[in-house]
Amino acid sequence: ALHSDLVKTTILKDFYDLEPQKFHNITNGVTPRRWMALSNPRLTGLITGRIGGRWIGCLEDHLRQLRDFEDDEDFRTQWRAVKRANKSDLSAIIKDRTGIVVDPDSMFDILVKRIHEYKRQHLCILHVITLYNRLKNCPGADISPRTVIFGGKAAPGYFMAKLIIKLIHSVADTVNNDPAAGDRLKVVFLPDFNVKNAHPIYPAADLSEQISLAGKEASGTGNMKFSMNGALTIGTQDGANIEIREEVGAENFFLFGMTAQQVVEMKSAGYAPGQAAAGNAELAQALEQIAGGRFSGGDRDLFRPLVDNLRHDDAFMVLADYPAYIACQERVSLAYGDQDAWTRMSIRNVAGMGKFSSDRSIREYAEKIWKVSSAPVCKE
Repeated sequence: ALHSDLVKTTILKDFYDLEPQKFHNITNGVTPRRWMALSNPRLTGLITGRIGGRWIGCLEDHLRQLRDFEDDEDFRTQWRAVKRANKSDLSAIIKDRTGIVVDPDSMFDILVKRIHEYKRQHLCILHVITLYNRLKNCPGADISPRTVIFGGKAAPGYFMAKLIIKLIHSVADTVNNDPAAGDRLKVVFLPDFNVKNAHPIYPAADLSEQISLAGKEASGTGNMKFSMNGALTIGTQDGANIEIREEVGAENFFLFGMTAQQVVEMKSAGYAPGQAAAGNAELAQALEQIAGGRFSGGDRDLFRPLVDNLRHDDAFMVLADYPAYIACQERVSLAYGDQDAWTRMSIRNVAGMGKFSSDRSIREYAEKIWKVSSAPVCKE
């Protein structure tokens, strides 16, 4: 909905002024047959055991019934057991494909999607560096153990995206081999992210990273796949994040960052990323470590283009949103410490995802765009 409004007011404003009746927002959806029933049979079985099996073809009509069971202690215990088993499966895959041993009892903090500066994987890796520095400076720091998992592909000629991938690997090599981090912080880049390899990833996530700059994500569907499988979202007011938050409840979503309007206003006022970096000690330290070769074997040139871009241009305002992102991640860490409350939030996320079935998207296309009648498959 956000991007549709931006199309009307910016990109295609002249066309919209002439013929507004031709513009319709239809938010994307994903099929629960693949992204729940096929990829997460444990959760599918648990849900079906409580509300019956018709929900798979009629998400909007049935999934909210899960809210009736959030106070059921036995159901919450089973819900956690499903997540733990899925995380154990992914842990085995990670060890097999990367050689990295991760703890399935740690928070699985996952960012998998196309590598692009506007999606801001480098903001997430700045958080990893910040956590690492805190553990180095204060070994007894009260930080929930995390496994931060990345995945995605860069366009063949996209130099900066490939440099971000290299930075993730380099930070992972440093963190994963430092006893100071131990089992409290691990970093993984899963190779060859695609539909098939994604099947075990979404069901295992505790935290879904949806951190693109507000106004840049047309919709995206990864956020839907994560939430359908019980992950909580840390995200900006961008794309379908806004609508997911409305459906699952603001209290069950970790929101941070500027709005699309605030982004425009800050850029119009003359955004100075260098000042943003200088004004935050932890951010300044992380950038200096990257530029100074801390994660590249002393090579001060390898990541210089990335750091210079952030300090002098920062088109996607990574440094501007960094303080809010770090503060929000602290709220995430605190919330994860209360597993019972986290489980309730997880159940509410799944219960609120009925709108995001592709069945609803196709039905809206049929009604608003194609003008064709449907063949109902859900019969009472």
